[in-house]
This record gives sequence, C-alpha cells and structure tokens, in this order.
Amino acid sequence: MELTAAHWMYAVVTVVVIVTMLFKRGVVLPTLVGTFLVACMYKGSLVSGFQAMFNANLVAAKELFNIFLIITFMVALLQSLKDLKADQKMIAPIQKVMKNGHIAFLVLLATTYVISLFFWPTPAVPLICALLVPAAIRAGLPAMAAAVTVSIAGQGMALSSDYIMQVAPMLTAKSAGIETGAVADKVLLLSLITGGVAIGMSYLLFRKEIRKPNSEVAEQELQSITGMANVESAENEIAAAAEGAAQNKETEKWGKLFAVLVPLSLLAVMIFMFSTKLGSNSGGFEGGDGAAFIGGVATVLLILASVAFKRLDALDKISDHLTEGFVFAFRAMGPVIPIAGFFFLGSSDFTGSILSLPEDAAKPAFLFDLIQTAQHGAIQAGIPDFPIVTAFLILIVGIITGLDGSGFSGLPLVGALSGAMATSGIDAGTLGAIGQIGSVWTGGGTIIAWSSLVAVAGFCGVPVLDLARKNFGPVVIGMCVATIVAVFIW
Repeated sequence: MELTAAHWMYAVVTVVVIVTMLFKRGVVLPTLVGTFLVACMYKGSLVSGFQAMFNANLVAAKELFNIFLIITFMVALLQSLKDLKADQKMIAPIQKVMKNGHIAFLVLLATTYVISLFFWPTPAVPLICALLVPAAIRAGLPAMAAAVTVSIAGQGMALSSDYIMQVAPMLTAKSAGIETGAVADKVLLLSLITGGVAIGMSYLLFRKEIRKPNSEVAEQELQSITGMANVESAENEIAAAAEGAAQNKETEKWGKLFAVLVPLSLLAVMIFMFSTKLGSNSGGFEGGDGAAFIGGVATVLLILASVAFKRLDALDKISDHLTEGFVFAFRAMGPVIPIAGFFFLGSSDFTGSILSLPEDAAKPAFLFDLIQTAQHGAIQAGIPDFPIVTAFLILIVGIITGLDGSGFSGLPLVGALSGAMATSGIDAGTLGAIGQIGSVWTGGGTIIAWSSLVAVAGFCGVPVLDLARKNFGPVVIGMCVATIVAVFIW
C-alpha cells in the first residue's frame, strides 16, 4: 500500500513511544493521542478519530481478555488456598530445594525453560507462577527478579527458538524460501546466547537484592501476588477467634488435603499435555488451548476449595474471590489496553475493526507498510555487502515488527527480507534466525509491556512497565551479542 500522511504519523508516534519508554515514563497518553491522530489523518474526520480511540481499546480488550481470565482464575484459586492455609503447606517441599534465593533463581530458570519449550509460555506461566514463584520469594528471591527470570527463560529463550513445535522457524523459513531446519538449529543456539547474556546480567543486577529466607519483605511481596492486603479488621479477628479450635482443626485437615491435591492436579495437567504433545499428530495442547485447559482445572479447584472452607457460605465466598481476581487482573493490565490498541493499528488484521472500514475496503497495516517500504528502498539503494551491517539491519527490523506485541506476526516479513538480502557473506538461514530473535524476544514478551509480559507481571505481583524496563538492557545487549556471534560463526 502507498504510504500516506497517517503512516508517517504512526511512525512519529512509535518513535515517541520508544523514546518515552527509554526515559522510564508511562506511554499510555502518547498512544491514546497517537491513535486519535492516525485515525483522523487516515479517514479525514474528527468523528472517526473519536470512534477509533474507543474501538482500539475495545479490540485490544477482546484480544487480551483471555489473559485477564487466566490471571483472574489463578489468583482466585490462590485466594481460596490461602483461606485454608494450603498455600504455605503446598510450597513447603519445594522450599527444601530452594534453600536460598540463588538456588531459587536457578530452579526457576531451568523449570520455566523446559516447560515453555514444550508449550508456549501462555499456559506454562500460570503453572510456574502458582507453584514455584511463591517458594522462590520465600527463599529470598525478590518478586521482580522472579518475574525477570520467568520472562527471559519462557517468553524469551524458549519461545524465540520454538524448537519443539517449530511454528516460528517454519514461518520464517517459508517466507525466506528455505528449509525449516536451516533456521531452527541456528535460532536455537542464538536464543541460548541471548538468554545466557540476559539472564547473567540480570542475576548480577539482582544479586545484592537477594534476601534471607522468610523475611518480612518476602511476606509482603507474597501478599501482592495473591492480590490481598493484610488489613483484616478487628471485627474479623474477633469473629475468627470465636469460631474455636474445632474449625481450626477442620481447616487444618482441608489445608493438608489441598496442599497435595492442587500440585497433583497441576502435575496431571502437565502430564496430560505432554502426552497429547507426544502422541497426537495435531500437536497437542499449546497456546490458548493449553491456557484454557489450565484455567478450567483452576476453576474446579477454586470451587472445591471454597466449598471445603465455607460449605454453603461458598456461594458468596467464591464470588468474593473472583471479584478480587478480576480487580487484580484489571489493575495489572489496565494500562496495557490503550498501548496495545495503538500498536494493533500496525497490523491489517485489526485496522478494519479499529477504523470502522467496510469489509471490501483495503486494510492498511501502518507498521508493516512502513517496514515493507524501507525494505524495497534498501534493496533499490543497494546496501553494501557488509554481513555485520545486514545482520543488524535484520535484527532492527525484527525488533520493530515485534512492537505490535505479537512476536510471530512479523516473521513472514523478516523471512522475506532475509531471503532477499542474503549474500555470499551471510545466508538466508542466519539472517532469518537473527530476525526471529529480534521479533519474538520483543513481541513475545520480554521488553514491551503490551505483550504477554503482562501475564508474568500479574502473576508475580510487579508493575509490568517496571518489568519491561528491567529486561530492556540485558535483553537488547544479549540480542546484539548473539547477532555478532552469528556473523562470525556462520
């Protein structure tokens, strides 16, 4: 599509958003204004600009609501387990392994990476954050360090290589006109290099913040994870004391039962998902299907735990837990919706709905149109045959295409550009692997807040924008190191 003034306005706002993030300020305001300006300039109407601002937020909310729900049900389940004091009993065995914050860091890293290799991080994150993150925090690992570890290992290292399911390498290779294996093997190594650098730098940054086990700060962070403030009123304390030792004994019994039932249930979920992965030609449960399955199991466990704690009063108690879960999810994800709405304008999949275009009308893709124009201009200009220049250009393109928060939607463009710019000095497979690293590490959820990174932040009880900032430096340096290594070894 021919570039219009709206395309250039989109480019300007994108630069403003990136610069604003570099200055560690919120980007909700520029994205809201940007959505309005782009829509006004494209449709030539102020009314259309107002409508687009609302539509963009509505479309983003629809696309991200599955993350809202999985956070809601998992937080509600954790709340019900807290009533039974099953959460403390459940993580006691894990704490025996996580003797301190340093060991907890390594255990969390390895577990997240292995599970996310078989399933995309969307279903893996609730499992890991429900069982391991609380134990890691009690062992002395700060909540932010736990969130950084989970996001780098899962959303970064595992998802960027996608070595088991190979959806990402297939998309890149097909567009580049090469075999999937030519990309998959290389991107696996580059993902490990990027992750090794990023996680190593992150550990050094957090090393001095690791606390002694079971500190008061750790308990405060655990309360933020479950979305609860420790603010029981005097009336509640008196009422609880009046219930007597009989109910305490009953609660203790059910607490022990659910401390075993919940981990076994989630373990059974993982085993079932592994079995469908290994024994089914359809590829088993992954992505949204896996998250839905885990969410359903969490809902059943929530019902059982609520009934065990309050019997008939569970009719009201479960509503309270779900309300707390939704409040927690909206508090975590609220700022992300307008940001995602603006970047959804970059893809033709969403611009029709946001701009209220007719079904048969051409759908602009403001971000991808700009990238494609730059691609054609670079080819016509005859970029010098310097492999290092070409490699970093592909990396930058991959990072930019990942700004839409998807990570995978830009892979066809990255692949096509890799095939077009391959030279005797650097082949298409290497370029495709570099571009895939840039796109998935960015959009898959490590350095931008309007991606699935919000789920990690929500489960770990940390602000998503702060998490994106903590990841930004180590991840970008890791990608640059991986790109340099790729140029020299291939």
